[in-house]
Amino acid sequence: MLKFLRIILSPLTVLYSIIIKLRNSAFDKGVFKQEYVNAKVVSIGNLTMGGSGKTPMVINICNYLMENNHKVGVLSRGYGRSTRGYQLVSNGKDIFLDVDEAGDEIVLVTKECNVASAVSERRVEGAKNMLSELDINVIVLDDAFQHRWIGRNFDILMIDQRFLSNVNSFDQKLLPLGSMREPFDSIERADAVIINRKFSQKITIPAKVKKHLHNKSLFYCYYKMSGIYDVKNNQHYTIEEFEGQNSLVVCGIAKPFSFLRTLTDNKINIKNKLVFTDHKEYDLKEVELIRKRFYDTNSFSVLTTQKDAVKLMKFKKELDDIDIYYLKIELEFEESESFYRLLDKNLI
Repeated sequence: MLKFLRIILSPLTVLYSIIIKLRNSAFDKGVFKQEYVNAKVVSIGNLTMGGSGKTPMVINICNYLMENNHKVGVLSRGYGRSTRGYQLVSNGKDIFLDVDEAGDEIVLVTKECNVASAVSERRVEGAKNMLSELDINVIVLDDAFQHRWIGRNFDILMIDQRFLSNVNSFDQKLLPLGSMREPFDSIERADAVIINRKFSQKITIPAKVKKHLHNKSLFYCYYKMSGIYDVKNNQHYTIEEFEGQNSLVVCGIAKPFSFLRTLTDNKINIKNKLVFTDHKEYDLKEVELIRKRFYDTNSFSVLTTQKDAVKLMKFKKELDDIDIYYLKIELEFEESESFYRLLDKNLI
């Protein structure tokens, strides 16, 4: 159905392409001016609609910066939130908004890193408000490659390796026909390009993309599994403890292929699964569906992603008779020393 809809809307791709080119040209020529704030700014973004691993990267960058004595705040648009405008999510100690009010990704990052955070559609306004309320000197922008109004000291562009391999697919077309927010030539403005191979081996970069990577600082990252955790009490379990168990797999993330294949590769049964759309906002209807499918399939447990777990936490009462776990992943660099050296250089 989605593919059919994209084809129907494909004539709009030409209009979208023209708008993107005019907008980027206006910024490049200084017609639209970036505004810098009184802090170092690190931007993490991508060329596509989700699935590149921005959230694990934000966590990785925040942890590194905080370990090296930077005072860090994370600023996100807060996709899917019920609020509008600038909202302070956390001061680094207390969390003031829930998932509905702030969005799933920023709450996940906040809890995982114990970092100050806020949401705002207007990043310049959001950054200025954060600086007036918090004692921070570095702002990490989540999903801001296209948000060019705010100046940044280090612009990180993430690309999903599996996306690169789909050379002849609709996926590598601009919206609405494909999933690309911008064409490949936008890679030029990135300070660092990171190809996320997730749990896969490296592939040869296709020629149509490789020509845009000349003279770019190119790095690879990958995921490693750190275990399975109980959603309700955060108790840790090894992957091996779930081998062969009849679990109900639940996920609502962009491009769930990697998550599902990882479970399969680790001998976890994914025959029973509920796959929802990205940023799925769970309500009682979905919770009842999960309960019904769980009991209908005689499942041992519900197994989900960390991002989904953040949203399912609010249904502890409705799911109190069901054991729910999430797979925790961490992002690692293949060339960590050279990447962090480049990051440090841009924050001097």
